Amino acid sequence: MGEAWWDDPPLPDPAPEELPTRRWWGPARILGIAGLLVVALVGLQRAWSDAVILASVYLGATALYALVRRRSWLGGPMSRGASASLLVGSFVSLAAAAAVASPPAQPARPASAPTTQSTAPRTTAATPTPAPTASASPSPTLGEPAPAPPAETRSALATAVLLPVKGRAPTTGYDRELYGQTWKDVDRNGCDTRNDILRRDLEPEVLKEGTNGCVVASGTLQDPYSGETILFVRGQGTSSAVQIDHVVALSDSWQKGAQQWDVATREAFANDPLNLLAVDGPLNQQKGDGDTATWLPPHKAYRCAYVARQVGVKDAYGLWVTQAEQDAMVRVLSTCPTEPLPS
Repeated sequence: MGEAWWDDPPLPDPAPEELPTRRWWGPARILGIAGLLVVALVGLQRAWSDAVILASVYLGATALYALVRRRSWLGGPMSRGASASLLVGSFVSLAAAAAVASPPAQPARPASAPTTQSTAPRTTAATPTPAPTASASPSPTLGEPAPAPPAETRSALATAVLLPVKGRAPTTGYDRELYGQTWKDVDRNGCDTRNDILRRDLEPEVLKEGTNGCVVASGTLQDPYSGETILFVRGQGTSSAVQIDHVVALSDSWQKGAQQWDVATREAFANDPLNLLAVDGPLNQQKGDGDTATWLPPHKAYRCAYVARQVGVKDAYGLWVTQAEQDAMVRVLSTCPTEPLPS
């Protein structure tokens, strides 16, 4: 049968709909992944409250994007109801994290009861500390070692315990010339150091005429090392009866820290009155470069003062001691625990 004129002609099959091609690395996805990485990094490196705050902000931004576009930054559809719920949840978590992160307010201290704490720094040889006043009363914090008292208030025994302990270095490279000119006039008073010490330690002394009161011609020494009285007469065959001893020998200082000094420091050390004594010549030769562990004055009544002077010199110049030397210092000074450091 033929087709009637009122019959509709058959429609062609519809062409398949071409869906728009989506780019995986679109701006929204790049920003979303970048935000997620930032939240993860903060969570690994900061406190959990900081991470929650940043995550809440991130979720809020994601919810706002979904409200406008009706899809998440990953590309999937997202209803406005779900977006609104996510936005509210982000606000709730943000408020909770901020409340936890904020420290509670500390009550104000009453003005009538202030608390103070004073600390006294440990002093070193190169930096003298002013004498403490009567009001200074340092109180160390619980669990921390008490600070060392200033050198002016420490006994020789207490200072000996604080000296650094190391092994003796070799004498390689030692030379007297490394300590500057012998008996240099370091204080620039017109007299060399040897005559300065002779004038200090001889009593009475006779000065040589024409030397501006510098050169000692003769005198009497109450020798601290032997306890005997020695008559000093200046001359080629007699001057050696009284010699100037370096209480801490130059060679000993070289083996215990002076190798690192510059020439000016070694020169000051070699001419420092604190480290010099007029003594019996033969006993000075006997001592050599000995320290407390290897030599002590025969005059036992002077041993405490002698060891205290060695401790004072080593403390002042930052020299170390051997373990045997420190043990000997402590052993001698334990018989006179109140022996002060020489000034």
